[in-house]
Amino acid sequence: MSAEAETTASQGRAGVNLALATTAFALLFWAWNLVGPLAPAYSERLGLTPTQTSVLIAFPVLIGSLGRIPVGALTDRYGGRLMMAAVCFASIVPVLLLGFLGSSFAALLVLGFFLGVAGTSFAVGVPFVSAWHRPERRGFATGVFGAGMGGTALSAFLTPYLAEMLGITATHVLMAVALVAMGVAMLVLSRDAPGWRPSTAPVLPRMREALGIKATWQNMLLYAIAFGGFVAFSTYLPTLLTTAYGFAQTEAGLRAAGFSLTAVVARPVGGVLSDRIGPVRVCQISFSGTTLMALALVFHPPAELVAGTVFVLMAAFLGLGTGGVFALVAQLVEPARVGTVTGMVGAAGGLGGYFPPLVMGIVLEVTGAYTVGFVLLACAALGVMVYTSRAFRGVSKPA
Repeated sequence: MSAEAETTASQGRAGVNLALATTAFALLFWAWNLVGPLAPAYSERLGLTPTQTSVLIAFPVLIGSLGRIPVGALTDRYGGRLMMAAVCFASIVPVLLLGFLGSSFAALLVLGFFLGVAGTSFAVGVPFVSAWHRPERRGFATGVFGAGMGGTALSAFLTPYLAEMLGITATHVLMAVALVAMGVAMLVLSRDAPGWRPSTAPVLPRMREALGIKATWQNMLLYAIAFGGFVAFSTYLPTLLTTAYGFAQTEAGLRAAGFSLTAVVARPVGGVLSDRIGPVRVCQISFSGTTLMALALVFHPPAELVAGTVFVLMAAFLGLGTGGVFALVAQLVEPARVGTVTGMVGAAGGLGGYFPPLVMGIVLEVTGAYTVGFVLLACAALGVMVYTSRAFRGVSKPA
């Protein structure tokens, strides 16, 4: 086989594995978010307070974020093919048990805890797809893979309808069947990259080594703002639009879905741009734009066209940042450690999304408006933009 033919075949295999990993990621994120769309039904059936409902929604997300740390380290050791299949299979049990045994608040919390394993799939896919692509194409690969976070939007759209048509139990059974099929597909159809080599060092020492890498902490900070901002707006935007602009719940939900979709589309764009102009510049654009949009929201722009444009641009800038950060990780961290570092950076992003809604709620309660909260967001984004410009001054775009 000629060198050109080998290159074409390798690109084809890389594309197949990228498609499989992205599909698995989207499905697992759908499973991870099964509780949220059904929370109103659980709340009504069990008579939950608003605080209990919030805890119920947050439990799988928090655990899924923290679980990325050990899962990322295990991916360095066992490879993305095996680990993605393992996460699919491990998620089946809590999905099924939620459908059959979710009859009390305590049971929902315990099962939601274990459902968090589905959210760890992010730390599997990034090193898996990165290993399949050359450095100058890794921004594209991680960006496309990251678009699988749209699985949360699929869950928000489809889970309530499926539960209404089929019932909650049948909906969970259907998801379990899909996870079985996806796990089998990963084992049968996917392959680890030819150049990938397992890390045989023990997991805990590797995690300590990853924490000793400066780039780990730097990217944790960047991702806590970029992905954390996306998560925060995705979860809190319906409430914000209802309280600040008087939208009905259905209208606010539709607009929040549009926000999420914009960020999902912008993420691979951020990856592609990182390959062309460098991830540092993409992150600078992301945080600068986020700062400007937060300042615009301080003045409470009128609803629909003006406010809608600001929120859409905010989603686009945050989406660009999520793509840029992991292109930066792939550029700065050696392949053998990408999984471990990805787990830690991903955990920081997930956790970063849960403090802003709490702050916004407190600000609204104390001041009667969101102004202070948006000022704090603008300050945080501006601070990280300045830090990015200084900390990565010598980092150029991939060769």
